[in-house]
Amino acid sequence: MTVSLPESGAPLAHYVSAAPFDPHSVEAMTEEQMRVYQASQLRLMWWKFKKHRLAVVSLYFLALLYAMIVVVEFLAPYNLHTRNVDFIHAPPQGIHLFHEGSFVGPFVYGRTMELNMDTLRRTYTVDPQQVQPLRFFCSGDSYRFWGLFETDRHLVCPAKDGEFFLLGTDRLGRDVLSRILYGSRISLTIGLLGITMSFVLGIVIGGLAGYHGGVFDLIVQRIIEVLQSIPSIPLWMALAAIMPVTWSPLLIYLGITAILGLLDWTGLARAVRSKLLALREEDYVLAAQLMGAGSSRIIGRHLVPGFMSHLIATATLSIPGMILGETALSFLGLGLRPPITSWGILLTEARSVSVIAFYPWLLFPTIPVILVILAFNFLGDGLRDAADPYK
Repeated sequence: MTVSLPESGAPLAHYVSAAPFDPHSVEAMTEEQMRVYQASQLRLMWWKFKKHRLAVVSLYFLALLYAMIVVVEFLAPYNLHTRNVDFIHAPPQGIHLFHEGSFVGPFVYGRTMELNMDTLRRTYTVDPQQVQPLRFFCSGDSYRFWGLFETDRHLVCPAKDGEFFLLGTDRLGRDVLSRILYGSRISLTIGLLGITMSFVLGIVIGGLAGYHGGVFDLIVQRIIEVLQSIPSIPLWMALAAIMPVTWSPLLIYLGITAILGLLDWTGLARAVRSKLLALREEDYVLAAQLMGAGSSRIIGRHLVPGFMSHLIATATLSIPGMILGETALSFLGLGLRPPITSWGILLTEARSVSVIAFYPWLLFPTIPVILVILAFNFLGDGLRDAADPYK
């Protein structure tokens, strides 16, 4: 086979187009490839996140809960402090739709109470002749909505001169469902406030330690090691116990939030430090330094955004720990105090084995705690997988 060579000095033949490259007019690229090519980083993360079904369900569930706490007074059947002295430790009621074969709509059966003089326990007997239809978008117990104005509108109310205790009542005759709804406002927001404080401390201290290094980094690492070597619960208890009993409920709430935030920043600070130790050697950091940018600008504008997705995933995994911390402190009597109501305070009603044996519905506040913890963990897993560029 004879191969003809080009003349001396002639350009070599090639099959590469000399036209300017336009990625939007590449004929070989399919529509799906173009869609991925043109998508932003945030959209790519959202597509990966949607593949994690449990994480998506958890996101919608948590969004619903946090939207609910805005109008919790409207959703609760009773006021937070309403006492029904005729229904102390009343068991939960079931909702029915049909009575004697006829459709009535949502209703509950009335009950009669008798006091057992031998055991001094109240016995409630369902009366199938007392049909008490539930009312919706109705007038009930009055309350001050967010402390701004007085109103008495509720989503659902018992019948006139009737009762509606879906999850039973406590030792003072207060509706457990209403108190769980009111308690969600404190238990869910304390995690957000605590993680905000933890984020500020972790990013600032960890960022400075990772960016500058030296003696400051050495001191910060030793402080972190000391704090992490102390068991969390005893340390929380010690700090919570020194808060004066004369403090108002608002100050107690802020104090517990500060305690949870001040003790949770260590893990985040170490993660930020390790990231910045690697990123500070990049060329764009050197360029920013040569242009006269200060440490705070380089860390906040150039370094931290580079792993913000990792920080978001870390936050979703840290919030459950703060919710459990508040619940544990309140359950032990060292956290929030009445009249503030949280899920931990509600569980103090069930500290006795005899109470749990006789009135097991007082453990219902554990259900939202478990569901919220699982939802945050699934959400954190989904965000972590979506932010991982190698998955």
